[in-house]
Amino acid sequence: MLASFEQFIRERQYLKNVTPRTLEWYRESLRWLPCESPSQEQLTEVVVRMREKGRNAAGCNVSIRAINAYLHWKSGLDRKCASGCPHPRIQQLKEPKVILPTFSEFQVGRIVSLKPKGKHERRRHLLALFLLDTGCRISEALGVRVRDIDFDNLLVTLDGKGQKQRMAPFSFALRKVMYRYVTDYGRKPEHLLLASRSETELARNNVLREMKALCGDLGFTPPPRTLHATRHTFAVNYLRRGGSVFHLQKVLGHSSLEMTRRYANLVTTDLQAVHERVSLLQNRR
Repeated sequence: MLASFEQFIRERQYLKNVTPRTLEWYRESLRWLPCESPSQEQLTEVVVRMREKGRNAAGCNVSIRAINAYLHWKSGLDRKCASGCPHPRIQQLKEPKVILPTFSEFQVGRIVSLKPKGKHERRRHLLALFLLDTGCRISEALGVRVRDIDFDNLLVTLDGKGQKQRMAPFSFALRKVMYRYVTDYGRKPEHLLLASRSETELARNNVLREMKALCGDLGFTPPPRTLHATRHTFAVNYLRRGGSVFHLQKVLGHSSLEMTRRYANLVTTDLQAVHERVSLLQNRR
């Protein structure tokens, strides 16, 4: 990798204290650039090559964000990058608005009412309940240790993106399931709440396979992006039940409110129900 790229990554690692996953994201994204100081024409060609390789708009934007961060750093400007910056930058591609995949109320009900037997089934069930009840990311759930759980105040400490910790609330119903699991299997404070047989963190691919198997056992097909769909489900139902989008931002650990506003675009049935209440024609009958 070119020297300028490496210097950028080193500063992000040691001065910004970003995570290893973020560093890898930078490395993968910067490989698209032909040189350390690309022209605007070369940046346009970068996007063309991404699309030719089959990347959709969302996939391109993931790399574009990293590339723009590098270009701003390269310019030497101290202020936050904005549209008025003089350095070359890539415009984000317009992404299609899609309905976020979620679990239906029936499917959530099937998961909640399950009575698992044995440690493996109970661990799998606890993971599903934890994700649905807290709305956290799968990486956050897998990193939770018993000492991070405040059973008295119904709060759990999560290690979020960018090494930012936050407190997330959970229900009394989840508390009962977690407490029984911790007690029955002698989980000590330093132990991961959900761990492999060797007491190491569960692999994401294995967890995804287990979640899909759980859905299959319960008689339904899991939604696309199964693990992240639990987060979408939590967010949509939080707003359906009157929760504030500002509070939801804090619970989900979003850095900007704009990310949370996606969930304000609720499913069609919600929009229809609202329209029945506000329709001028309906209320004049």
